[in-house]
Amino acid sequence: MKHLFFDLDRTLWDFEKNSEKALHILFHELGLDNDIPSFESFHALYKDKNAQLWKLYGSGKMSKQDLRSGRFRITLESFGVQDESIIEKISQGYIDISPRQTELFPGAIETLQELKEKGYLMHIITNGFKEVQYIKLENSNLSDFFKIIVCSEEVGKNKPAPDIFHHAMGLAGARADRSLMIGDDLDVDIIGANNAGMKGILFDPHDHYTLEENIVKIKSLPQLTELIPVLL
Repeated sequence: MKHLFFDLDRTLWDFEKNSEKALHILFHELGLDNDIPSFESFHALYKDKNAQLWKLYGSGKMSKQDLRSGRFRITLESFGVQDESIIEKISQGYIDISPRQTELFPGAIETLQELKEKGYLMHIITNGFKEVQYIKLENSNLSDFFKIIVCSEEVGKNKPAPDIFHHAMGLAGARADRSLMIGDDLDVDIIGANNAGMKGILFDPHDHYTLEENIVKIKSLPQLTELIPVLL
């Protein structure tokens, strides 16, 4: 059997759009528009701080709880908001609301359906938090496409560590030479998979990466249906 391993956030589930929707709801519900000049300024700073803290979490230098609250604490304090109850409410509210948003990248469902009909076994490997990733999959009608779902915190290793790819292949009963990883992060998803013996396809809809010839890149998910049979 041939196995396809997908990243979830920013590959199938549109993290940026769904996150912004959740934050917009919370920004107004919590009355932050009374203290912060605009949602746009809040959102821009939050994205920057969240990315910084996720790098620390991914490298094992920050705990999950510190990431969850710290990204909001740093952002809000930059605007002079130091109310711990507000920080706690937006931190928990984001975890509750964000994964229930359902925006997917164009063609996600149709592409997965076609790949399923062609006989590929499909799985998820994600660095996202376990309790929210399952909610995202269920609410976005993605769950039924995937046999195995591997969250890094269950394994104790984040992508790009080869261990998580080997663990996922072991659970799926997959051989590396008959497996392929699809994800949006060159280092975390593609090079990580390559180091575990898997091929990879980089999903880069906004052309973030300028690549060497040995990296295969797509801009839209429907391209997978023609490209995967060539590679695998």
